Amino acid sequence: MKVFKFGGASVKDASGVRNLVRVLETVGFNDTLVVVSAMGKTTNALENIIKVYFEDKESVNQHVLALKEFHLKIVEELFENQFTKVNQIIHDCFEELNTFLKNNKAPNYSFVYDQVVSYGELLSTTIIHHYFEFKEWKSFWLDARACIKTDDYYRSANLNWDQTQALIKTQSKGHQLIVTQGFIGSNSNNFTTTLGREGSDYSAAIFAYALNAESVTIWKDVPGVLNGDPRVFNNTELIHQISYREAIELAFYGASVIHPKTLQPLQRKEIPLYVKSFENPKGAGTSVSKGKTLEPLIPCYIVKKDQVLLRLSSIDFSFIVEENISYIFSLLHEYQMPVELIQNSAISFSVCVNNKYKRLEELVLVLRSRFNVEVKEEVDLFTVRHFNRDALQSIRGNGKQILLEQRTEETAQFVLA
Repeated sequence: MKVFKFGGASVKDASGVRNLVRVLETVGFNDTLVVVSAMGKTTNALENIIKVYFEDKESVNQHVLALKEFHLKIVEELFENQFTKVNQIIHDCFEELNTFLKNNKAPNYSFVYDQVVSYGELLSTTIIHHYFEFKEWKSFWLDARACIKTDDYYRSANLNWDQTQALIKTQSKGHQLIVTQGFIGSNSNNFTTTLGREGSDYSAAIFAYALNAESVTIWKDVPGVLNGDPRVFNNTELIHQISYREAIELAFYGASVIHPKTLQPLQRKEIPLYVKSFENPKGAGTSVSKGKTLEPLIPCYIVKKDQVLLRLSSIDFSFIVEENISYIFSLLHEYQMPVELIQNSAISFSVCVNNKYKRLEELVLVLRSRFNVEVKEEVDLFTVRHFNRDALQSIRGNGKQILLEQRTEETAQFVLA
């Protein structure tokens, strides 16, 4: 079994879906499980629907209708005059979404988020499965929620590995071409959960691990893993090979090509991961496996935008040691603040965090009961792996103010405003 993952950019429109078919025709699709993300910017649109739902319920319908029309247009272009059946299925999906939005009584934002945003993947895989059938390919549509079982930590759920593995083996048995969703699962009460933004890569790794797959291929709109995001950094280069360890390091620091959770299950079974271009499926791309740390060995640039820098100092000039640090981290965990960088001295503590769950004000209010707190929002965190003098100068010389700088033997990090 091979596992292929196609992201939203690869299926953003009817042309993208046709190209997905061309990729499969080029590389083969027997004994293949295809994991698909939501189409184009659908996840963003659903996130906006959730925002409107909590702020202005009266205008929710128009946003839902716009998203429905987007998907129906793709269906019409793909199926020509034979789209009545698929149209009805799409209509039923949106009726189900509208029913949830109308009847939901839960005030929990994260719960609502997972129930709503999951429709992106359900819609995309439904369309692609029926397009395979339209092309006279025999495929099986697998609802990932029936086998990806998690806890109740909405928006970043933790996997029940034993239950998930058993269900994946049962659900996929006897099928040669399977289409399923990335990003989504369900808890013990069968409410939908999600694995974290960009979690479709992780879904692919979960399926590969459970099925002892020969490989995982992530199809992207870039030729492979580059040493920096070409939208941010100039003159980026293709990395041909990365070790699991190095890829995990890059993912930890925020490299966007590979999801941080994707690599651990693949490493445990030594399942190779390939990152290739859906525009050039015969290209070599990048392989992630045991072997050389990085080939070629060049600086790798990563940026995380819109972070928050917190500077804490003790009110009474006492040392910030184990007790205070433990208290700070317990609060960061309680208020769901992913930590990106820390630095401390005798009486001060700096931490760069991601205000992903919008709980910064609550956190700062509690911190100020014990510390002087300085907050700097909308900062950028730059990380350079395998840095050299030119790489460091390129960050220092970009015209922004350096608020914090930290270096280890292989990694340099800068917080810039």
